[in-house]
Amino acid sequence: MPGRARHRPERGGEEGAAVVEFTLVTVVLVVLFLAILQLALALYVRNTLVAAATEGARYAANANRGGADGVARAHEVAAEALGDRFAQDIQAAQAVVDGVPTVVVEIRATLPLVGLVGPGRALVVRGHAIDEDG
Repeated sequence: MPGRARHRPERGGEEGAAVVEFTLVTVVLVVLFLAILQLALALYVRNTLVAAATEGARYAANANRGGADGVARAHEVAAEALGDRFAQDIQAAQAVVDGVPTVVVEIRATLPLVGLVGPGRALVVRGHAIDEDG
């Protein structure tokens, strides 16, 4: 019948709801992904600095080496992996741990909270090695 209006099924006012739901879910997933990525970056920086401090301590603990050699080695390793910004505040010292002479190399650096930016001197890592000269 040509004069009769077509009847459309009612959608209950949900037109466009899929687009809104997709947008909301996408925003949550992107934020979650970025948070996981930032955590991975912070752990990478921390683990790399621990490795640099340990390498510096081992190098300084070798016979005929000193704390300055260990600091230079730790700086070299950290700067190569992360850049000079993370290899600024490095110190070496002698310590006695459980009666054993030990070399301790300490690195103070920025903890990356947003990208590679974060509060200064918030991350402190130490590397220890038995002193061969001791």
